[in-house]
Amino acid sequence: MAFVQNFPFISILLSLFAGPISSVLDKKWAKRLNLFVIVAIGIMSTAVLVFVLGSGQAYVYTMGHFAAPWGNEIRIGILEAAMALFFCAVMFLCVIGGVLERELEIEETKHNLYYIMVNLLLCSLLALIYTNDLFTAYVFVEINTISACGLIMIRQTGRTIEAATRYMIMSLLGSGLLLLGICFLYSLTGHLLMSNIKEQVALIQAAGAYQVPLLTAICLMSVGLAIKSALYPFHTWLPDAYGYSTLSSAAILSSLVSKGYIFLLVKIFYRVIGFDIIKESKVINVLFVFGIAGMIMGSVSAIRESDIQRMIAYSSVAQIGYIYMGFGLGTTAGIIASIYHILSHAATKSLLFIASSGITDASGKSKDFFDLTGSGYRNRLAGAAFTVGSLSMVGIPMFSGFISKLLFAQASLENRHKILIALFALAVSTILNAVYFLKTVIRIYTPEKREVVVDKGFQDVAIWEQSSKSIAMICLIALNFFLGLCSEPVVELIERGLEMFA
Repeated sequence: MAFVQNFPFISILLSLFAGPISSVLDKKWAKRLNLFVIVAIGIMSTAVLVFVLGSGQAYVYTMGHFAAPWGNEIRIGILEAAMALFFCAVMFLCVIGGVLERELEIEETKHNLYYIMVNLLLCSLLALIYTNDLFTAYVFVEINTISACGLIMIRQTGRTIEAATRYMIMSLLGSGLLLLGICFLYSLTGHLLMSNIKEQVALIQAAGAYQVPLLTAICLMSVGLAIKSALYPFHTWLPDAYGYSTLSSAAILSSLVSKGYIFLLVKIFYRVIGFDIIKESKVINVLFVFGIAGMIMGSVSAIRESDIQRMIAYSSVAQIGYIYMGFGLGTTAGIIASIYHILSHAATKSLLFIASSGITDASGKSKDFFDLTGSGYRNRLAGAAFTVGSLSMVGIPMFSGFISKLLFAQASLENRHKILIALFALAVSTILNAVYFLKTVIRIYTPEKREVVVDKGFQDVAIWEQSSKSIAMICLIALNFFLGLCSEPVVELIERGLEMFA
């Protein structure tokens, strides 16, 4: 075995042990350790991606001295390595982009706790990406939930505590349904290893036996993960959680946490049940309906908001709807479009949250829509970054969101029963996106009267005054343009990874 093949397991252990180590460090060294861990895992993920691209096949890494089912194992292919690298890159930018806000909004004695949560969150995301064992996935789903809850309530205001409580209640409901689905599958197959479950499910399907319990297990796991990833109408916790958390928490939660659950659902579709069986079930029709509803209702709710961060949060509900709509098409092209949208949404939504923080800094910390008038001139980089993110969300060519919507439109052509509904929903959602995002862009570039600027204490913010936030915005802008202009190699990577994934 080549040494590079150990890197995924080392990555999980490194992020896991970085948490307790951070607890005994002061906040400066805890932050440095956290950034070092993210960068180190990103480098190792790059090496693993190069290795699997060169070998052209996935490999299984067995942990301990005993092979599965007595031991545990992880499985690494192109899609897993690429997703781990992307998650590390986005998390790094989210962490450095929110440095100033963490200093102001988190109590001095709780900075260590914050970095413990970030490290554990990264560990759980990596485990969800790499694991080949269904129960291990459930364990790290719970670690992910607890870490995310800690990131929400670290700010210790009434709003964040309420948001964390809502998040925990909904997440526990989703986790319970997921666990019930796993128990059903275990009772049917006698296995927890994903590859072994798939073999037994294929035999059960061929024999025509236990169809109702199998469908029940699929439904329970799908609905459980849909709840945890805030699919409409299970999104009620999301606006407060994203809108009132500290900047880094909001960016990480919106761009990464829900994507880990969605990636696990893709693994269940392909590596646990089998995509052909999933297509035959009625579950994808349900996901399609709720995905369409999320695309429309999330955007309608965003239009009604006057708080910019809550508006961006409701936009996430619509974007999660896009992903589930792609699943609901029941085609490989739909899955590819959904995975691409995971990348596009993660890059764009983290950019929007960081940029919105920049324009509110120039507006006396006010998040109110009308107080943002002219803020694009007071903080030019943040204004440009918010414009790039908005144009991407609307689906303007050259930006990542355009490629996502193009892929969804192309995927819908392969399903003649759902083509009209999918294309109509894409059109309506795009128009609604344009209403609230372009309205905000126009607002931040509408000149404000000088006397109003003075009366409200608005100020100009130069790029060098918030260097870490500026670096994060510039990198995320570049990432957005890369996904929008160089999409072909990314789509090919996803296609190759999905073939290897299955």
